[in-house]
Amino acid sequence: MNSAFGSLLKLFGVSKAPVTPPAPQPVSHPDSSTEPARIVTARVLLVIYDPVMDTVTGEKLSSKMNWQRVDALMTGFITDIATTSGGLARYQVVKRVELNEFPAKTDGFRYTPTSYMAVLRGGNPHTPSMADYQTLLTQLNILQQVNNREIDEVWLFAFPHAGFYESRMAGKGAFWCNSPAMENTSSCSRKFVIMGFSYERQVGEMLESFGHRSESILIKTFQKAPPGKNPYERFSRYDKQNPGQAEVGNIHFAPNSESDYDWNNPRLVSSHCDDWLNFPRLPGPARQVNADEWGNGNIRLHHKWWLRHLPKVSGRTGSVANNWWQYLIDPNLIDL
Repeated sequence: MNSAFGSLLKLFGVSKAPVTPPAPQPVSHPDSSTEPARIVTARVLLVIYDPVMDTVTGEKLSSKMNWQRVDALMTGFITDIATTSGGLARYQVVKRVELNEFPAKTDGFRYTPTSYMAVLRGGNPHTPSMADYQTLLTQLNILQQVNNREIDEVWLFAFPHAGFYESRMAGKGAFWCNSPAMENTSSCSRKFVIMGFSYERQVGEMLESFGHRSESILIKTFQKAPPGKNPYERFSRYDKQNPGQAEVGNIHFAPNSESDYDWNNPRLVSSHCDDWLNFPRLPGPARQVNADEWGNGNIRLHHKWWLRHLPKVSGRTGSVANNWWQYLIDPNLIDL
């Protein structure tokens, strides 16, 4: 009957109005005081760029320069993340790829052992300096591995002038993660983070990269919060920016910092940093704090102190889980 009626309408030049499907409604989770804090485990693809510098001896760049051992850096970082998250954030390296090459730049250029050593001796680095992420994704079939849930994250270990961001997000719906979201990766249905680490540096610098990633993800997580009621904005207050209202600060600014990286400042300021160990019960009493709290200038100790204050408890407030770590490890859990 409907088919015949439709044919008559077409015969007389009348068409049925198209049915517009309802717009998808945003996902909203009800507040709760009992929702368990989720343990999130990320499966990591580890990619190490460590080119051979002498074909006769087989000596690699990391050995030639007496830089850090990747395994030691990785172990320290994974341990620090597990400890500061109270065991709620866990990393598992499931695949390891070691590449005897310098990464390609966006114009196709690659350093050679000779040209790279010239840069380390004071020569001008190549421009453009940025590595070609698309070449890497294609070379290692990364998008498909993420789609297939073989991996959830990528860690790149390289060296000065390699051209990698500290962190970068890719996949469908990717957003700013201390660097621009990767283009041409929407064929991957899941968002994932590519970390850029350097074995010329230490675990403290790895935590700094993770800290900046965390800042970006938490800004996105709380983007719907009403003005004046954004928990992360409150968490990140420091005295120079909010006199007398310091909380935990951000990765560059401790509660009493007067400039970037000022983690060794003896100046006492009033801070509500302890509140965040009792989240969501805010506010509690403020107290005087200075660099004695976070390691007197030690980058790793400050960053561990900062990460340890990120909420990691059961419940949900304002539709956001009280365990912020789940978003830092899996950005797909954010209600966008």
